[in-house]
Formats: sequence, C-alpha cells, structure tokens
Amino acid sequence: MEDERSAVKAVKNALRRSGDATTFLAGGLRTVLPALLGTCVLPLVAFLSILVIAIPWLPEVARPLRALTNAERRRVARVLGREIPEPYAPPRGTSFEQGFALLRAPSTWRDVAWMVLHGYGGLLAAVMAVSLWPSILFSLSLPLWWWAAPEGSQSAFIVLDSWPKALTMPFLQAGVNILGLWWLVPRFVRWQAWIAAKLLGPTRGVSLAERVEQLTETRAEALEAHGAELRRIERDLHDGTQAQLVSVALRLGLADRRFDADPEAARTLFLEAREGIEDALTQLRSVIRGIYPPILSDRGLPGAVRALAAGQHIPVTVEIELEIGGAERRVPAAVEAAAYFVVAEALTNIAKHSGAAAAQVTLRRDGDRLRIIVRDDGKGGADPARGSGLAGIRRRVAALDGATRVDSPVGAGTTLEVELPCGS
Repeated sequence: MEDERSAVKAVKNALRRSGDATTFLAGGLRTVLPALLGTCVLPLVAFLSILVIAIPWLPEVARPLRALTNAERRRVARVLGREIPEPYAPPRGTSFEQGFALLRAPSTWRDVAWMVLHGYGGLLAAVMAVSLWPSILFSLSLPLWWWAAPEGSQSAFIVLDSWPKALTMPFLQAGVNILGLWWLVPRFVRWQAWIAAKLLGPTRGVSLAERVEQLTETRAEALEAHGAELRRIERDLHDGTQAQLVSVALRLGLADRRFDADPEAARTLFLEAREGIEDALTQLRSVIRGIYPPILSDRGLPGAVRALAAGQHIPVTVEIELEIGGAERRVPAAVEAAAYFVVAEALTNIAKHSGAAAAQVTLRRDGDRLRIIVRDDGKGGADPARGSGLAGIRRRVAALDGATRVDSPVGAGTTLEVELPCGS
C-alpha cells in the first residue's frame, strides 16, 4: 500500500514538473516572438551600421532589445532563484559616441547572440513542449479509430495497416512522448535559463569592476562609520567621564585644603569625590559597552540577543540556529558586535516608531554567512533616508562587507534582513 502511494505521488510530481515546465516555455513566447522579429530586422541594422548612417540611431534601436532582455531576465530569475544583473554602462556623450560605444560593448553582441538563440531555440522548445501533450492523447486513442480513418491518415512512426501494428506502435509512440515530456521538457527550461544567465549577465570584467566599485563604497562607509564611532567615544569621554574626573579632582583639592581647619567639611568633600568616581566608572562602563558589550563575552551572541528581547515592552520571539555540523560555533567578535548592534537598533526602532504589538528576531548561520531577520507587525513605511536608525545599521553592516535589505510596505509591518560574512 505504501509503495502504491509513493508511486502515485511520484507520478503527480512528474506531471506537475512537466506542466510547470511547459507553462514556462509557452510563456516564453512573449519574448520568443519579438526575438524572432529582431532577427529579421538584424541584417538591415547591420548593413546600415556598416554604412555609418545608422550609428546615431543605434541607441534607439538598442532600447527595445534591452527592454526585451530585461523581460527575459525577470522571467528566468524564477528558475535560477536569483536575479540577473544588467551589464549595461550608463550612456555618455553624443549620439554618435553612444552608437560607437554600443558597437564596442560586449553586452550588445551578447544580447544579439541571445536574441538569435532564443528566437529559434525558444520557439522550437515551446512548440515541442506544448505539442507533446495532445500527441500522447492522440497516440493512446489510435487503436480505437485507426481502422475507420482514410488510409495513410494515421501513423505511429509507421503507417498503421494492421491490428498488430495498431496495438503496439501507438503505445510505443506514446511512451516516447511521455519520456520527452518527463525528461526533455524540464531540461529545455534549464537550458533556456542557463543561456540567459550566460549571455544576459555581466561578463567577468564587468563583475570585477562592479565589485571594485562596491568595495570602494564599502571602504568609504567603513571609514565614515569608524570616524563617527571615534567621535562618539571622544564625546562621551570628554562630556561624561572627563568632566566627572575633573569634578573629583577639584573636590579632592578642596578637601585637602580644609582637612586641618574643618575635617567634617573635608570628609563631606571626600564622600562626594567617591560618588563622582563611581559615576565616572559607570559612564566609562557605558562607553566600553558601546565598543563591545560585555554581555557578549559573558553570554555570547544568543544570550545577549535573548536579553535584548526580554527587555522590550512588547513580546519578542527569538529563534537562533548557529550550529554547523551539529555543533555551535561562535562567530568572530567583530561580527558578534555588529549583529548585537543590528538587533538592538532594530528593536529600538520598533519600540519608537512602529507601533507594533509583537516582534520576531531570527539568527541563522548559513555556511559562512550570519543571517539576521527582525520582523514586526507594526505600521510599516520605514525609510532609511529619514534617519530612523536604518541608515546606521546599513553603514555598520557595509563596513563588514555585509548586505542589508528592508521591506516595509505601509500598513504591513517591517522586515529587516541582514547578512554578515563570518568565515566558514
């Protein structure tokens, strides 16, 4: 009984997979047909470009091609599970300069190559995938009516002219069609997505240039964040601890002068100086906590995050999965401090701005990345540009070459997702 259920489930999964693949390939006709039209226009554009007269209009000609490739990038992103970034450089200069830049750009020729391959290959794949379904029904029904059809109008690999052929060849043909539907059609989808990813994505040189630009921006943000942190520490020490210590020094000096003439007044000054030292120590601990919270050393990141959650005035659910290979491994200290800051700042934002009734904090180790997700059910509409604390989170995360994403539709709560590299 269990084997029968497993077999039925496997058949259903295969049908669903083949159906989804057929739908994807048939939906690809929305980009296949314009690509075929583009291949018809391509020789004319190439001829005019050789004569130079079409070069100023090349940016306008390339615009619909890029719109088509962008549509294909969005379509195959569902199969790849990731977005394909655009490899295009921003246009500069006159129309002639832009036209020559398009001719020199590898992305232009890769788009043209994709258009030709996708136009013909995509049409063939879509027609084959869609036609296989009725072909199977046609083959299975052939034994019922082949004898009544005009001679030569029915066939299953060969013309059917006898009952032995009619009872064997149609089922063999249906089996071949089913095999194609089960094995070949899903691979058409993967091949189509692979071609789009290879031809429509940025080249290695473009990717390296973007990476250099990203690292340059990250370095600037890291220096800015480091400078802001140093200024904050200096301000806290100058306005807090230093002022307290100066006050203590003055009281001790006055107590020393009055010690012989008025011991009781000197004793009062000594007591006030001791209180000032205790206040200075408290402020110094606060400064140290801002650099690296001691609770991280005492309890680790899981305990520190749970302590943050417990201190909120709304219920905060905490889920922590930091195990690798069945054993929990501690992330580097800099990553722990940044993660603690992210959670603390996010919970502070929720308390101040969201109006939420509940929140959730998730920490998960995915290989060499630490993922932090903070959700709330508040009013949403959070904008990092409005100084809600999200900009500070983004700067601190960028300093560690991490990534920050904020999803905050109005009226639907806010989700903050942060990824930090933490080593394998």
